[in-house]
Amino acid sequence: MLIETTRDVFKLAQVFTISRGSRTEAKVLTVRIADDGVQGWGECVPYARYGETMESVEAQINGLPEVFDRGALMELLPAGAARNAVDCALWDIEAKRAGKRVWQLAGLAKPGPEITAYTLSLDTPEKMRDQAAKHAFRPLLKIKLGTPDDMARLEAVRAGAPDVRIIVDANEGWSPEIYTDLAPHLQHLGVVLVEQPLPAGQDGALIDMQRPVPVCADESCHDRDSLAGLKGKYDVINIKLDKTGGLTEALKLRDAARDQGYGVMVGCMVGSSLAMAPATLVAQGALVVDLDGPLLLAEDRETPLTFDADGVHPPEAELWG
Repeated sequence: MLIETTRDVFKLAQVFTISRGSRTEAKVLTVRIADDGVQGWGECVPYARYGETMESVEAQINGLPEVFDRGALMELLPAGAARNAVDCALWDIEAKRAGKRVWQLAGLAKPGPEITAYTLSLDTPEKMRDQAAKHAFRPLLKIKLGTPDDMARLEAVRAGAPDVRIIVDANEGWSPEIYTDLAPHLQHLGVVLVEQPLPAGQDGALIDMQRPVPVCADESCHDRDSLAGLKGKYDVINIKLDKTGGLTEALKLRDAARDQGYGVMVGCMVGSSLAMAPATLVAQGALVVDLDGPLLLAEDRETPLTFDADGVHPPEAELWG
């Protein structure tokens, strides 16, 4: 197999801010694998929060042997961005060889559109209210929070979009005291889900806390091995392919989580339609879908995903799978 990596940059439609910082572009790594005249591709977003860089992810991919399959890949690379892009590229090759779609090869039902959240980045309450009003036509908004002064922001968003469902992502930015203070207000303001209120590794306090709004593990959940450490702390898990290391593990994590009684959210890093394409298969029937990466971009892949009133649609074969 011939493996090629390229670094691609997609401009964002506007500055995107979370509690860890701001960005104006999405930097992704595109992986193309050619095997016997068939080419497949995938995309990943190396994430500094997990100790990943473009260089480290490229090194992992370049260190792979000349011959391997998806099963061997699970042993060759750990869960993370590098394995994700390679795994998804291999799925793409398999589908092209078989003349079928990936969902058929995986034994899944034919996928359809799923309503996705649209993310409002962290800003002043006034600007977040304006953002919310601009996007009040959307059925589900996600708010990036994670500071000690989040109540005013949440109230402003609710004022700007009084009828939408809201989910909140604290990105590990709260302390137990802040979360305890905010939790009843979140419920009062109609928040339906809270992502990762406490830092991963410091979330044991959630066991003894009331959770009036379901709490979702994001940074605390990567793959099936994570599930044992979530018991009693979380109600929902957020599956991201850059954390699971690809579609193969994401589907297994989804099934295992549901078997253990967790609700499932399917999320994303900020990437192009190529990154979201395989995630749309995992997102079928999820409690919450957050695959709005392409909606945040000013530019996208040549064959992008379709977003409309029905939500995010599965990819056309020209894009992936």
